[in-house]
Amino acid sequence: MASALKFIVIVPAAGVGKRMQANCPKQYLRINNETILSHTVMRLLSHPLISQVIVALGTEDQYFAESELAHHKDIIRVNGGTERVNSVLNGLKAVDSDKYPWVLVHDAARPCVSHQDIDKLITRCLRKDYGGILATPVRDTMKRGVLIKDSAKGDNTIIESTVEREQLWHALTPQMYKTDELTLAIEQALENSLKITDEASAIEQANLPSLLVSASSENIKITHPNDLALAEFYLNKQASE
Repeated sequence: MASALKFIVIVPAAGVGKRMQANCPKQYLRINNETILSHTVMRLLSHPLISQVIVALGTEDQYFAESELAHHKDIIRVNGGTERVNSVLNGLKAVDSDKYPWVLVHDAARPCVSHQDIDKLITRCLRKDYGGILATPVRDTMKRGVLIKDSAKGDNTIIESTVEREQLWHALTPQMYKTDELTLAIEQALENSLKITDEASAIEQANLPSLLVSASSENIKITHPNDLALAEFYLNKQASE
């Protein structure tokens, strides 16, 4: 794709990944002898339109300094926050919005994102002149649960209702927005104590539009131990294509 713009990506990586049940934060687990974080960041930097990556790290991170990323000229390190949204905001404050009027945010634990999907997201957002996210349509029947507390028999979650899956999407990353708009949206949401789970939710709270850009289901987020093998499979498959 052709674009005169260059892009910067914020990668929030301050989490500890408790669900991975590992002895280090999940972004430092290894696939094919490289950390998940390295796979992710280098995949981003290998895209021709991405010139820099900002990595938001925990203040007590003991792993990054020893990684292959620590001295890369195109990687900027900032301190992460208590929540993802705080890490992203810290990253945004390190962005020169005149140089980078658009910013992308990508999960550290999504190493399998394709250049093709990044191209689609950038092209669509620039064409429409507003932001958007990569996403996949929900395919399964969706159920809403309700927790039933029972001191005698134990708590259980039961089905409350079936949710219509038409126009339901799984939100992925990258998510791409105008740098100043996203910064202001996050700041306003935090000031009003609104729950922000991703960049799109901050944009929603600001009553701004977001595109849904259909993406590959290979763009998984490594969350549970079983996800490691699947990510390795996809990375090996993509390397051979």
